[in-house]
Amino acid sequence: MARSLVFCCLYFVGLGGLRVTAFRSSSPSSCQLVALTQHGRVSLIKPHGTQRRSSSTVTTNLHLTGLEDVWSSYLSALESDPLLVKSITAGVILGAADLSGQAIQQSLSSAKDDGGGGGDSKGGGAGGVDIARFVRFAFFGFVLQAPWNHYYYQLLDGALPPTPDPFTTTTGIKVFIDQFIQAPIFTILIFGFLGLLEGKTVDDIKKQLDEDYVDTMFANWKLWVPATAVNIAFCPPILRVLFLNVVFFFWSIFLSLKLNKNEE
Repeated sequence: MARSLVFCCLYFVGLGGLRVTAFRSSSPSSCQLVALTQHGRVSLIKPHGTQRRSSSTVTTNLHLTGLEDVWSSYLSALESDPLLVKSITAGVILGAADLSGQAIQQSLSSAKDDGGGGGDSKGGGAGGVDIARFVRFAFFGFVLQAPWNHYYYQLLDGALPPTPDPFTTTTGIKVFIDQFIQAPIFTILIFGFLGLLEGKTVDDIKKQLDEDYVDTMFANWKLWVPATAVNIAFCPPILRVLFLNVVFFFWSIFLSLKLNKNEE
């Protein structure tokens, strides 16, 4: 059961497997393997001929034209300039998450105001997009979320190196550190960073923390304890921030609604 959940999560990120991801197009000559080692090294391997894979090898068939090249290019860019690529990816994902949060918020508002004349919101009424709010979340992903996690995982893996076996005491300790030391600190930074960008005073931010911090942390642990266990145990270090960003898409929708609940 646990392994099925793990492979589903890795498949969603586009990994296809811990050690080897196979991309196969309709042409046998264009088949490539992307090897992802436990220590995060990425290499491209062209097989010499058709080769049967064991049933334990997880494969991902990419049927869309050009998707193989996009993924290979992304991995190459990640190897050459990891921080910039992670930051751009986080900015795009978190910006998209806020747009999704705005759409949900507007849908709930219109349902609540059905039959009445709903008032204007900061986003400019029903169907409007709050561009400033979108930019705040994208900027947060680019300058804080990705760099924070990039350096944090480097420090964590430096202090407690990844183990070949995912189910170890080391993995448990790293999950504990991540969720019960790092996460509470980073959540305060999120409230403060986005609050200041929105123009809130320090007192306003403190008030929001008093009202929402505890509920946010309990919601955080429900999602992030299992997600972090999967990330630390099974993802190569170079792809950890990417996995985190994918999960953070859904978490950012929650944050977007939580931090902007007074806009309804």
